[in-house]
Amino acid sequence: MGFRITMEGTDIAIYLGLAIFVLIIVGWFFGTWNRLVRLEKDVDRAWSNIDTLLQQRYDMIPNMVNIVKGYADHEKEIFGELADARNTFAAASSSGDVSGVMAAESMLSQAMPKLLALSEAYPDLKANTNFLSLQDDYKEIEDSVTDQRQLYNSSATNFNTAIEIIPDRSTRSFRTAINLMGGIFRMVASARLPDISRSDQFIQVRKGLVLR
Repeated sequence: MGFRITMEGTDIAIYLGLAIFVLIIVGWFFGTWNRLVRLEKDVDRAWSNIDTLLQQRYDMIPNMVNIVKGYADHEKEIFGELADARNTFAAASSSGDVSGVMAAESMLSQAMPKLLALSEAYPDLKANTNFLSLQDDYKEIEDSVTDQRQLYNSSATNFNTAIEIIPDRSTRSFRTAINLMGGIFRMVASARLPDISRSDQFIQVRKGLVLR
């Protein structure tokens, strides 16, 4: 009888220990899960701020071009390059096309200096107050983009660090399995998000994609 009671007590202790262990694992899992979701949202929010600023900058281009046309209407090649950059960005931004955003930024970085340089060749254009005001606004947006990029880099780095930790990788794998089985939850990320602090262009980190 005493032996049976001892065995039952041992069984209870084992089951209790297993229950506590399971609760710890479940608590860790959901804690890690929520942390990854929060970090992903930080990255998405940081990119959204950059995307908004880029849109404002590209929206300024037609106004600048129209002013320049009043003094140098024959510079059609430059106007065409800027239009192509703007159209490329618009299509990429709306569809989340990473390579398209990269291409638009590259095109703009080559065309915009040409447009601004025209003011040196046309004194009246250089003295145009509207053109000067647009240049100031353009520069202000560029500075804001730089600030937001730093925030983005920090958010991406934090997310990178989190998903490089082995337990977090296990969590991501489990979440992927859940998605495949029932589509209940959205996966935090499907690929590593790089730190872009040394990049002169932008990297989109949405759904595991990067915009470099």
